Amino acid sequence: MPPSLPPLRALQAFEAFGRLRSVNAAASALGVTAGAISQQLRLLEDHVGVPLLVRDGRRAALTPAGRSYHELIMQGFGRLVVAQDYIHAHRQAEQLTISGFPTLIQRFINPRLPEFSASASELAIRILATHQESDPQMMEQTFRLTYGEASQRYLHRRELYTDCCFPVCSPRFLARFPQAQVAEGLIRLPLMAIDWGQGYTNEPHWRDWFQAQGLSEPFQIRPALVYSLSGLALEAAVAGQGAVLAQASFVSDDLREGRLVRLSQTSLPMPDPYYVCWGPTTLEQGIAREFLNWLMRLTKPLRVPRDKGS
Repeated sequence: MPPSLPPLRALQAFEAFGRLRSVNAAASALGVTAGAISQQLRLLEDHVGVPLLVRDGRRAALTPAGRSYHELIMQGFGRLVVAQDYIHAHRQAEQLTISGFPTLIQRFINPRLPEFSASASELAIRILATHQESDPQMMEQTFRLTYGEASQRYLHRRELYTDCCFPVCSPRFLARFPQAQVAEGLIRLPLMAIDWGQGYTNEPHWRDWFQAQGLSEPFQIRPALVYSLSGLALEAAVAGQGAVLAQASFVSDDLREGRLVRLSQTSLPMPDPYYVCWGPTTLEQGIAREFLNWLMRLTKPLRVPRDKGS
C-alpha cells in the first residue's frame, strides 16, 4: 500500500518556507503566525520520517533531502497555479489570453495591440509575457506566441514570420564611435550579447555576423554585457551602452523613430520562424478568430524570404 500524502497545510507551509527561506516570511505570505508555520513543518517531518530542516537556534534551513523534496513540491504547486488560471479563464467568457515570449510581446505585439483593442472594446485582453510554454490541454480562449520547435507541442499552430538580425546602436553611440559603421571598427567597440539559453544553439551571434562580413578567424569578441532577455539588451542599446545584434521585428519602431540606427545592411536570418498556437476550443469565440486574422494580417509583410545578403 503506497504511503499516504501529508496534510495539504503542511505541504503549503513547507513550500512557502523553502521558497522564501524564512519562517516569518512564510507566515506573512500565508497569513498565519510563525508558530503555526513551525508546527506544520514539524508535522510534515514526522509524516515523511526524513529530516527536512536543520535548525540552529531560531534559524532553519533545508537539508539536502529537504531541497530535493521542495523542488518536487514546488512543481506540484506550480501545476495548481496553472489549474487555477485555467478555471479563471474558463469563468471569464469574454476574456482573451495572449501568452508569448517577453520581448516578442513587449516589442512587437504590445505597441500594435491598441489597433485590435479598438475593434474589441467589450473584450478583456490578458497579456502574459513569459518563456514558460502553455499547457496544450488548458488553452481555452488562449493564444500562445512562441518560437521554433516549441510550437510542435500544440495541436493548432500557424507560422507567423521568420525574423532576421543586424547590428544597431543609438545615434549618440554612433556619434562617439563612427568606426562602428564598418565591421573592422565595430569589433573593437563595446558589444552586447544575448544569451538564448539551453536548447537554442543555432541562433545568430556576433561571431556569425562578423564572419558574414568577411572577417577571417582568428578574432576575439568579448561582449561588454550579456543579457538573458533581448528586450533588456535593446533598452541598453537605446541608452547608448553599446551595439547589439537585434531582431528586425523588435527594433522596427526604434529605427523609424530614431532611437536606434542600423549599422549594416547585411543581416542574418533566424533559423526558425515564430508561430501562433491555440487550444482546441479557442476559435469557438468569434473574437478569437478576429484576433487570429488580425495577427496574420499584421505579420504578412514580414513573411518575405531573407538571405544573408538581404
